[in-house]
Amino acid sequence: MNKIRETRMMLTALVLFLSVLVTACGDSGDNTKETGNQSPAPVTETATEEKAIPAKKEMPRVAFVYIGPPGDGGWTFQHDEGRKAMEKELGIKSDTVENVPEGADAERIITELAQNHDIIFTTSFGYMDYTLNVAKKFPDVVFLHCSGYKTDTNMGIYFGKNFEGSYLSGMAAGKVTKKNIIGYVGAFPIPEVIYNINAFTLGVQSVNPEAKVNVVWSNTWFDPATERQAAISLLDKGADVLMAYQDSPATLQAAAERGAMAGGNDSDMTRFAPKAYLTNPTWNWGPYYTSVVKAVADGTWTNKPYVGSMADGMIGLAPLGESVPEDAKKLVTDTQAKIIDGSFQIFKGPIVDASGATKVEKDQVMTLEEINKMNWFIKGVEGTIPQ
Repeated sequence: MNKIRETRMMLTALVLFLSVLVTACGDSGDNTKETGNQSPAPVTETATEEKAIPAKKEMPRVAFVYIGPPGDGGWTFQHDEGRKAMEKELGIKSDTVENVPEGADAERIITELAQNHDIIFTTSFGYMDYTLNVAKKFPDVVFLHCSGYKTDTNMGIYFGKNFEGSYLSGMAAGKVTKKNIIGYVGAFPIPEVIYNINAFTLGVQSVNPEAKVNVVWSNTWFDPATERQAAISLLDKGADVLMAYQDSPATLQAAAERGAMAGGNDSDMTRFAPKAYLTNPTWNWGPYYTSVVKAVADGTWTNKPYVGSMADGMIGLAPLGESVPEDAKKLVTDTQAKIIDGSFQIFKGPIVDASGATKVEKDQVMTLEEINKMNWFIKGVEGTIPQ
């Protein structure tokens, strides 16, 4: 039941958060989401009068709250890499608290950190309400929450367009499959994962219309044993290429053991199975973390939501593996350039769902709000979306 509640909360949160960004920024037909330097209006979920926090006399004291260990190889690893880059750039030291559960204890930990820090980054969706509660008690501390939708005068939110990388990963997968059976281990059936699966499948279809993408759900973010079993179930169905949307490299490692190709999530996972590795979307949090700390230090920070992209460097693509042929590498690189300059739209019609119904008419481009309400698979995805 806890997992079900968490999934429903995340689905609602992502829709509300990204819907607000669309309304605030004025969506221009881009198929993803606003680039990082745009300035959407504050979220109306809570009181969010926009004003700068006063400049600090000394460099701010910074802390991070992590859902897992930096050794997960994925989500938390990348946040920690961003933290280290920020430290190096600014010449400061920050504090971290790892393996913080998304429950009441998170509020206690955030409260303790707020007593001795000027900036606190909370890096998982389930921390949102706890972060907000603490922010109200410490108006002179700046709080940044990753992937949520609630803000306050001293609390901002941030995320990025990772499905840009999913599309490119799909192109690589479509080029290397021999059986035209590609497996995808989904984390939870929420819009964030669904639109990444759809973007990945569109990438596959752009180079290999005959390939199908089979989806199974792990209902985990970081549980290597469960994710490995989900991967094996797809391999047993004949998949020769796998992709995963979890923090661990378990899917990639399972594929390598069976002679299949695979990609991971969040981070460059080449080191876990170099001969089997394709690529996957990556996060680069360092520039954002650095900019926030600088802004707080000089008194220019405001609580405007931030959404990064390939254009601003928050979203990247891991190096294409040795299994990807050179012509495919060039095609992926050329398409990436078009995504960055805005000339290529991923979710552009015609797009048909798995039942055959037209969801996006020819030449129409899905709005950001529409993308982030996705609760349907495109044609070519085989699997169900639990309610």
